[in-house]
Amino acid sequence: MKILDEVSRTLNEFLLVPDLTTADCVPENVDLSVPLVRHRVGEESAVRMATPLTSAIMGAVSSPRLAIALAQCGGLSFIHQNQSVEAQAEMVAAVKRHKAGFRFSDINIKPSATLGEVTALLESAERDVAVVTDDGSAHGQFLGLISTGDFHPRRHDLNDSVESRMRPAADLVTAPPTISLSEANTLIWDHRLDVLPIVDDAGLLRSIVLRRDYELHKRFRNESIDGEKRFRVGAGVNTHDYRERIPALVEAGADLLCIDSSDGYSVWQADTLRFVRETYGDSVRIGAGNVVDGRAFRYLADAGADFVKVGIGGGSICITRDQKGIGRGQASALADVVAARDAYAKETGIYVPICCDGGLLTDSHMAVAFAFGADFVMLGRYFARFDESPAPLVRVGGQFFKEYWGEGSARARNVSRYEHGGGSKLAFEEGVDGYVPWAGSLYDNVDTTIAKIKATLISCGATTLPDFHDRAVLVPVSEQSFQQNTAEIQLRDRSSAS
Repeated sequence: MKILDEVSRTLNEFLLVPDLTTADCVPENVDLSVPLVRHRVGEESAVRMATPLTSAIMGAVSSPRLAIALAQCGGLSFIHQNQSVEAQAEMVAAVKRHKAGFRFSDINIKPSATLGEVTALLESAERDVAVVTDDGSAHGQFLGLISTGDFHPRRHDLNDSVESRMRPAADLVTAPPTISLSEANTLIWDHRLDVLPIVDDAGLLRSIVLRRDYELHKRFRNESIDGEKRFRVGAGVNTHDYRERIPALVEAGADLLCIDSSDGYSVWQADTLRFVRETYGDSVRIGAGNVVDGRAFRYLADAGADFVKVGIGGGSICITRDQKGIGRGQASALADVVAARDAYAKETGIYVPICCDGGLLTDSHMAVAFAFGADFVMLGRYFARFDESPAPLVRVGGQFFKEYWGEGSARARNVSRYEHGGGSKLAFEEGVDGYVPWAGSLYDNVDTTIAKIKATLISCGATTLPDFHDRAVLVPVSEQSFQQNTAEIQLRDRSSAS
């Protein structure tokens, strides 16, 4: 038995001390781009992203819709592995079928549906147009469009069919999947379109381009895309069926894999990494974890991990610490692993990026994690709150929430991630099932988060994350500081204020 001479610290226990803000420290000069995979010191990483945010490998978080939205914003999603190999591969392929600026059609309806049904659909989604396909799916036979301008609930019988008021495909401007985004936008503006359906030779809907996305695309110029301008997407794998799952995900086009485990310091992860290296060499990139100390980082780095995830028990939905008594405060874990990463880079000439996974309840926690030396962060609760997450939107006590459940919960039953001595079911739960307050659009929230992180770097005199890590001065926060920061104030009701 050994007791470490330290107190396990969380990210919430630290504040940053400002440094001199120079004339070049302005938002437009701040570069938050980061490496995602191992590379030689001084050389460029083969996979980078402009926004250092990734979505967690969770069924309640990472869907094709969210993956596309996050890639548009410069981040990356990891499609969860708690499903069949075929289902996960299809989710990956669904993302890879989309190019930058081409949107997954998420508001679809059958021609046999009623005007009342399409009215309810558009109102609930806060949209004004729906795509009509033969089966009501995002990739069915394209039949037409119907918008709030095609009928009026008080003028037309809501029991009439969508087909009776829709604009049929024959009367609409469409484009083939080979069209470029520039050409698509030209069609939109030349023909004064709100929606341009992308339809293949068989008449199947492939995607849509929206007029309202034009400004969004101009704002987010740093999408996460591959050499063919398709959105990048990651995928989780486990240490059980990796010999079948990894080839299927590679075939589907996954840009990055990650071994998904609550405790990554194991021979099983080394075996999985060895399989990838022996089968694919460096053409397939895979991360590993989770770990909380330098020993475990070194073990996975030596085994060939392209990046290492840090964090055990610190997630908002995770109860591993309560159930198993293992883990470490996220700040303490990061400090230890970052020191090991830097020593490894100095010794071997290879830089292995670190992902902070867990313990990130606020945007300021993300900033502190970057100050400690994390290259990028992985977020579950943060993304689960948004429109784009796959979790249902529900009303509880007059307020809107999104359902949210951990992969270690009975609802997820992710036995491949939380193995408790074998068997086909969880012996006990390491996650919970609940709700998180609905927060609206991913685009708006990520925009705000990035603005805050850039502002923090500016206050600390830095314009890049490596510079921020080198310059950052952190100070522990006392209990009195907590009390001062959380003093209760009766806030003004802005909705009724003049």
